[in-house]
Amino acid sequence: MNFIVDAIRWILDPMHFPGPNGIATRISEHLLISFFVVLIASGIAIPLGYVIGHTGRGKSIAVLATGGIRALPTLGLLSIIALSIGIGLTAPFIALVVLAIPSILAGAYSGFEAVDRRTVDAARAVGMTEAQIIRRVELPLGLPLLIGGLRAASLQVIATATLADYLGGGGLGHYIFAGQQTQDYPQMLGGSLLVIFLAVISEVSFGILQRLVVPAGVRSPSVTSRRTETARTDLGRVEVGRTESSETITAAGSPQTKGTT
Repeated sequence: MNFIVDAIRWILDPMHFPGPNGIATRISEHLLISFFVVLIASGIAIPLGYVIGHTGRGKSIAVLATGGIRALPTLGLLSIIALSIGIGLTAPFIALVVLAIPSILAGAYSGFEAVDRRTVDAARAVGMTEAQIIRRVELPLGLPLLIGGLRAASLQVIATATLADYLGGGGLGHYIFAGQQTQDYPQMLGGSLLVIFLAVISEVSFGILQRLVVPAGVRSPSVTSRRTETARTDLGRVEVGRTESSETITAAGSPQTKGTT
């Protein structure tokens, strides 16, 4: 508990905010690294995922590839790339892009796959081209799952971007590695708390965005289904009532009933 209190005091210390190694500078570096990593990973994964989701081809290969990439140890991949191209920001940047692609790719193609095929067939039946189907049907309906993939990738990148300073790339990982070398535990824990704070902000923001991009017609399927079921029940009761009334009138007016009376 004392370590947490000391870490919060370290964060709130005004002496730790300005300067090239200040908290403001390190947060900016961390956010810039995370933003451009997700941006480049999206530029690679989203078009590929849309092609797979729309055509249905290459899904098994994509699933195997994303599963294999997710199983890669981040520090090991970072070390291999660093040995190939040298120390600096480039190696961790490439490693983070590789690790961000699977979540975005899965969100892209699963978003298109989740669209009801009858909806796509109906769009083709009214004369829409394939490009119009993607733009007006599949993309809006699959957007929530794509945002979910971006949400997972952003969370992973923000948490893993601390390793960028392992090779001198900057970011909030500087406080963790520098604190480890000098055994400054409040600094280490303070840097970790800042990373957690950024991850929580990213998670909440993408969660709100994911709800906002859901098309209005599919936002409350449970409510719609309940209303539909209630309407069908009421209609069934009306039909049963009509049938019973018709049978009563027929029975009352039939010759056999009159003769028996």
